[in-house]
Order: sequence, then structure tokens, then C-alpha cells
Amino acid sequence: MAMQFDAAETPSSSFFGTQLLNDPFPLFAQMRVRGAVVPAPFPTGGRQKAWMITRMEESLLVLKDSKRFTVTPPVGEDNVVGQRRGEAENAGFTIFSQSMLSVDGLDHRRLRGLVSKVFTPRYIQELRPSIQQIADTLLDRVEGQGKMNLVEDFAFPLPINVISNMLGVPHDSWDVLREGSRALIDGGPIILDEKGAAERAKKLRAYNAYIVQLIAEKRRQPQDDLISQLIQIEEEGDRLSEPELLSMIGLLIVAGHETTSNLIGTGMLALFDHPEQLAQLRADLSLVPMAVEELLRFTGPVLTPVPRRAMEDVELGGQHISRGDILIPVLTSANRDERHFTDAGELDLARRIDRHLAFGQGIHICLGAPLARLEGDIAFTTLLRRLPNARLAVPREAITWHGALNVRGLTSLPIAF
Repeated sequence: MAMQFDAAETPSSSFFGTQLLNDPFPLFAQMRVRGAVVPAPFPTGGRQKAWMITRMEESLLVLKDSKRFTVTPPVGEDNVVGQRRGEAENAGFTIFSQSMLSVDGLDHRRLRGLVSKVFTPRYIQELRPSIQQIADTLLDRVEGQGKMNLVEDFAFPLPINVISNMLGVPHDSWDVLREGSRALIDGGPIILDEKGAAERAKKLRAYNAYIVQLIAEKRRQPQDDLISQLIQIEEEGDRLSEPELLSMIGLLIVAGHETTSNLIGTGMLALFDHPEQLAQLRADLSLVPMAVEELLRFTGPVLTPVPRRAMEDVELGGQHISRGDILIPVLTSANRDERHFTDAGELDLARRIDRHLAFGQGIHICLGAPLARLEGDIAFTTLLRRLPNARLAVPREAITWHGALNVRGLTSLPIAF
């Protein structure tokens, strides 16, 4: 039975339940029918309203206009953004308030500029041989077994290997990184009970403490890695403060592996769900780059970006938005907007896509998008080439998910081959 959406009657506990994680798309389709801008079914904690942006045109407008719709939270006001920021800071971690995700204007340009020099197309393409080697090594370990957990054995270790090598993070730290990453994306102040919030805060503190320790080690012994470069920039002047350094590194670790890992897992599940599309791709691996774009559109791992705050009264999608209201573009809903895509609810690996929102838009468009695309290309090509008969090893209904309103992924994906 499909979840019925009515913001006035849908409690937070219902909206943020397992059904939203397992299959949010029927709910998002109902929201699009209701309107491009609909009231969000959760409290803001303040006088302002919260709105969910369901369609492509309006989502683009909000994402690309950082002057009227800002990510920077107001000082001293209690709202959805402020709650998330405050919760993270109470846990000793400032990723939501000190990173380039949560500032606009000159501050954003300064922070993004510090790492954008590294994420150039040329540099990313130079990583192809090493990423391919990682992918092959991971499959070498399991190929003789005839089965594996795709998430644990491939989708998680591939991108975290890559980002760890880039940043200079020791591989024996993966457990604390994964726990911290999951704590950041799973749950939040709206949906966690007191026990869950306390556990989340504990994991965030451990994540924070590890990054502080890592920075200290890099200060003592600088190496040829991105963290050492960022520390050098921070020491040369006031362009990067200590909290900004902490937040930047934490963000790069999370963004560098969690979303790509989820793309590989959810993408393979989507292919298993559409055997005719999977057969087409297996027959012609040159289609993989185009298929990656369609998988990003069809089942992208990021449901929503950092919420925006209206800086002035504005009419949007037939709704009056007041100054201070919170706007939440639902990227995965916009990516299935029937007004923008033909047969939007169907997976079509041959679809020619002029634009999707899986990586966002505007000044906050994902800095690591070229890296994610490259990793997706290598991951799917290698899996389909080396495991041509891969199939689900459990009933489809046994598949479980993790995440919250922002990011969604598989907890595991057992396959046989």
C-alpha cells in the first residue's frame, strides 16, 4: 500500500519511516502531483515554514540562486538547518557550520577554491589506472568464492580506498570513518529518539577526535597528500581557520566515499530489477558512462541537499514563501519529473540526458562529480566484465536500506556469480 502524503496529517515518524527508505518514489510522485512546492511534514522548531521542492524547474531555481536562497544559517535562530548544525556542534563536530556546504558568497568561493585545484579533470583522469587496480584487486579476492556482499566487498572499499589515498588517511582507520559517516547521514534531530541521538553524538565525537588526531600527525610529518596541503595553506595565513580545516577534511572523507558507494550498490540493484536493461549493458560495455548518468537520475544516492533559507518574500511554484522559510529541494523527485523527462519513472540506459540533479546545481554543485563518474564507470564496467552472470543471492524483499532524508543506500547486497 502506497504511503499517502498530506503534510497536515503525516507525522514525522511516518514520513521518515522504512517505507521512505525502501521506495520513496511513489511518495515523491504524489508530492509532484500535489504541486511543485509543498509543505514539509515535519516541524521547523520556529515560526518559519518548511517547504519541499518536488519538480525540476523550481528545484533549479532554488539551487542556482544562492542570493535569494542561502545555505548559510541565521545566527541565533532555531530552524531545521540550525538544529542540524547545533546537533553536530554539540557532538564536537562542525561539518555543517564550517564547511563549504553551509556558506555562500565569498566564504564559499574561498573554501571551495582551496580544494578545487586538486579536483581538476586532468588530475581525476590520471587516477584511472590506480582506481582500476583497486577494483580488480577487490574482485580478485572474491572471484573464486562464487558469491560476495557487493556493498561490503566492493561498493564500500572501492571509493574509500580512493579518497583515503588522496587524503593520506591510513586504511586501518576505515571503521571509525565509516561509523562517523553513517552517523552524519543516518538520522537527525527530527527522527532520532533520545537514545539514538546520544549514540549518534558519540560516533560524531569519535569521528571528530580522529580527524583532530590525523591533523596533528600531518603537522608533525607532512606528506604528499591533500590533508598536508590544506594544513600548509592554513599555516600560511588566515585563509583557512582551524575549524574550517577540521570541517573540510571531515566533509571530504564523507563525500568522497559514502555517496559513490551508495551509487554502486543502488545502481546494481536497479540493474537486477531491470534484467532487459542489464542484458543490454552487458552486451555493450561502451554504454556504461551513459548508463551511469541514467542510474544517477533514476536512483541517485542523495535525496536532498543542505536546506536553503529564503532571504526575501517570494512566490515559488504557486506558494507564497516568506523570508526565513526553509526550502528543501528533493533531488530524486526532480530527477523523475514527468514534465522534464519522457517516461520519467522508467529506467532507460540509452536515455540522452541534458541535465539531472544528482550532483546538485549552482555554486554548490558537487566538487567530486568527475571523480564519482569515473569511479562509477570503472566499477560497473569491471563488475559486468568480470562477473557476467552476477545475480541477487537473496529474495528481493530481503534487501534493506539505511539513510535519512538526505542520503539513502543499501545496508548489504548479497550476490552470486
